[in-house]
Amino acid sequence: MATDRPTPESLPQEPLARLLAVMRWLRDRTHGCPWDIDQTFRTIAPYTIEEAYEVADAIERDDLPALKEELGDLLLQVVYHSQIASEAKAFTFADVAAGIADKMVDRHPHVFGDMDIATADAQTISWEARKAAERAAKGTGEPAGALDGVARALPALMRAEKIQKRAARVGFDWDKIGPVIDKIEEELGELRVELSAGKADPARITDELGDVLFAVANLARHCKVDPEAALRSTNDKFERRFRYIERKLGDQGRRPVDSTLEEMEALWQAAKTEA
Repeated sequence: MATDRPTPESLPQEPLARLLAVMRWLRDRTHGCPWDIDQTFRTIAPYTIEEAYEVADAIERDDLPALKEELGDLLLQVVYHSQIASEAKAFTFADVAAGIADKMVDRHPHVFGDMDIATADAQTISWEARKAAERAAKGTGEPAGALDGVARALPALMRAEKIQKRAARVGFDWDKIGPVIDKIEEELGELRVELSAGKADPARITDELGDVLFAVANLARHCKVDPEAALRSTNDKFERRFRYIERKLGDQGRRPVDSTLEEMEALWQAAKTEA
C-alpha cells in the first residue's frame, strides 16, 4: 500500500470499492486509525451483534432512513471482519460475497435449477435438508446430530426456538398444543416448590426458571410466534406504560420513588387505555 496519506478525492468513487478502500486505510499501519488497527475478530464481534439488533429496531419502527443507515453500519462490520481476515491471508471480502452467492444458488434449486418447490413450507424443508448435508460434509466422520450447528452465541430465546425446531424435525415434539401448555404449568409448579423451600437454592431456582422460559419458547414456536419479537413488543409496551406513570406523577411534582405501589398500579391501569 502507498505510504502517502489518503484524501477523500483519492478514494474510489464506486460505493463498494470506496468502502473497502476506507477500511483498508483505517487499518493501515502508517496512516490508519489507532483504534481500528488494534481491533480483532473478537473485539469487533460485540459491535457486529449490536448493529444487527439496530437493524431490527429500525425495521420494528418502520423507519426506512434509519434502516438505510443501520444496514450501512452492519455492512461495515462485514467489511471490517473481511479486512482483518485479508491481512491474515485467510479470505477476502470477495471470497465472502462469492461464497454466499454460491450458497444461495445451491440452496434454491427451484430458482436456479429444475427442481419444483411449490410452497414456503416445502422450501423450508429443502433448505434445512441442504444445510444438514453441508454440516455433514464439514464434519469429522461422526454421525451428524440434529442439533449440530445451532450457534451458542444466539440470544437464549432464539437459540431455544432453533433447538426445539431441530428436535421437532426428528419427531421429538408434541403434535398438539395442550401438552405444551401443560409442560409450562409443570415447570412453574417445580419452580414454586423451590421458591417455597426454607432456604431457596439460587442454582436450583436458576435451573427451574430456565425450564419455564424454555417451555414458554416452545409454546411460542407452536403458536408460530417469534418469542424474541413477542418479548421486544412487551418490553416496548411496558416502557410506554411506565413512562406514562412517570409523566402523570411528574405533573404532580412527584416521582415514582415518592409514590406508593397502589398509586402506581392505578396509573398503570389508566395507562393501559392510552398506551
